Amino acid sequence: MQHRGDPNPFDEEDEVNPFSNGAGAGSKSQFPFRPSEPVGFGNKHDATVDIPLDTANDSKKKARELASWEADLKRREMEIKRREEALKSAGVSMEDKNWPPLFPIIHHDIAEEIPIHAQRLQYLAFASWLGIVLCLSWNLLAVMVCWIKGGGVKIFFLATIYALLGVPLSYVLWYRPLYRAMRTDSAVKFSWFFLLYLLHIGFCIFAAIAPPIVFHGKSLTGILAAIDTFSDHLIVGIFYLVGFGLFCLESLLSLWVLQKVYMYFRGHK
Repeated sequence: MQHRGDPNPFDEEDEVNPFSNGAGAGSKSQFPFRPSEPVGFGNKHDATVDIPLDTANDSKKKARELASWEADLKRREMEIKRREEALKSAGVSMEDKNWPPLFPIIHHDIAEEIPIHAQRLQYLAFASWLGIVLCLSWNLLAVMVCWIKGGGVKIFFLATIYALLGVPLSYVLWYRPLYRAMRTDSAVKFSWFFLLYLLHIGFCIFAAIAPPIVFHGKSLTGILAAIDTFSDHLIVGIFYLVGFGLFCLESLLSLWVLQKVYMYFRGHK
């Protein structure tokens, strides 16, 4: 028997219209909307672009590190500049090597550091220093030719010592003191220059004569050595004669520079 209120097993279930708008408040949709494809812009080739968060964080971190590095570099530059300014104000010069241009080994800037009225004299002194460099270099070449022609290895060894020691010592002992004396007008540096420049002039005169004292005088290209070598080898004698002329010119130029510097020193004291 069928009791009242029991559902009829033969009754058809109510059709559920998914497009009906009249569903009651308590009705439930049996077909929920679940798209099987990602919603895009209507293109069937739409793809999902994944941006990893770690990559973005790394980029921000590198940018912060770069900015910090630039700030630290600017701070160091400002600190170096401040120290240079302090040294300059204290009278300490920053001597960077700038000469010769192709291979800088010394600091030399007459146009910027020497007073205008003393620049010509400083250039003359610089020419004197270049002169002794040329004399010693030619002396080494001439003695090497003499050695090849049978003059002996001892004179070549002495000529090498003259060149290797004479060039740097002449710069350190008398040219650099004069350069600094011209720049700072220091009486002590002028006195040091006068003393050692006299020794330089004495060496040039001795080399121009080349008396037969040390290994018959052939380690220096003076007039006596040139006369002695002419009888044996004409070419060697010509080399020595040129060396004699160079030492004579260097002696005359050095005497002139000494006189000019002394007049300059007396006029400023």
